[in-house]
Amino acid sequence: MARTNADGSAANGGNGHLGNGNGNGNGNGHGGSAAARRRPTLRMVAELAGVSTATVSYVFSGRSGGGSGVAEATAKRVLEAAEQLNYRPNRAARTIRTGRSDTVQLSLHMLSDPWSLAVAAAVNEEANRHGLTTLILADGDWYAALDRVESDVAYLDGAIGTDDAERKVQALAERGQRLVVFSETLEPNGYDVIRSDAIPGCYLAMDHLLERHTAIGCLVAEDAVHAGEGSRYTPYLERMREHGLEVVPEHTATYANTQASAFTAAAALLSRDDRPTAIYATTDFAAIAAINAAHMLGLRVPHDVAVIGIGNTPDAQAVAPTLTTVGPTDFYRRQAEIIVSRALEPDDEFRLHEFAWSLVPGGSTDLDAPPRAARTP
Repeated sequence: MARTNADGSAANGGNGHLGNGNGNGNGNGHGGSAAARRRPTLRMVAELAGVSTATVSYVFSGRSGGGSGVAEATAKRVLEAAEQLNYRPNRAARTIRTGRSDTVQLSLHMLSDPWSLAVAAAVNEEANRHGLTTLILADGDWYAALDRVESDVAYLDGAIGTDDAERKVQALAERGQRLVVFSETLEPNGYDVIRSDAIPGCYLAMDHLLERHTAIGCLVAEDAVHAGEGSRYTPYLERMREHGLEVVPEHTATYANTQASAFTAAAALLSRDDRPTAIYATTDFAAIAAINAAHMLGLRVPHDVAVIGIGNTPDAQAVAPTLTTVGPTDFYRRQAEIIVSRALEPDDEFRLHEFAWSLVPGGSTDLDAPPRAARTP
């Protein structure tokens, strides 16, 4: 797991230099005196600050100031003493005492995806504002990780596609783990559900391309091709057929869930003699890869090839030209607030939070596109 502390710092253990190993016990200058090597305690902070241990505990609970009974000047003195001693509160003990871990865990399907990066950045920013630490699960075994490490809330993104996964989610909820689950199918059942159905937005994307193009290619994730009806590939097939347009098999390029794979697939598609004049990409990161591939091949976007993505990620605004995309508006900030709110104010009312999708025009389909503002169907 990758750990991001609320203050941006990383935890440090001791360096282990306790002596020279020859048994003379002089420390060889590496560890200093026994007092200097002793791990600082709450009592030592209290003595240095000239306050009681209860006051120090109260300050580190985050309740100092604002009429709590601990003056700001006293709290500042405690914090300065702690900094001087390099004291860090015992989180395990505090968790047992308060029932809180002050952590938010995120299980993200693909860490390199701009969508996942935007989720992590938004949640971390919101968590930091409330003194919480964000933990990102760097592997796919979210159930084992959540079973081992307690958190005030855990967010699960896109991993809930099987009956077994749903049973594991339910088991965690029944054990008291607070959860926020991103799902287009689940209903709240001991946990909150974030729903942002991509399929209507995918139809919007195809409709936008069909206003000007008939030779449209598809840059699609491999799993979407094999998922059957209801995947992000379906709107491409249906809209082409509804408009009486041929679905050319060679105009569908598949990629694995990596940016390198998407770039390779896009480059191959755009290198064809009969290349399409527009590309419908099933993720923003694949669309950005297509723009980069076009640049490499000397093609102009959108003059020679138009590109549209799916997701409305922040990276859509960072590419040149800006990426036309579809997605929910202000999704990342609002979702982060929901997740952190569940960590801070747990209750027994579990909610469904729905986000509608809109078309967000950019320069990758129209150089005369208006400023980036959502356009609903």
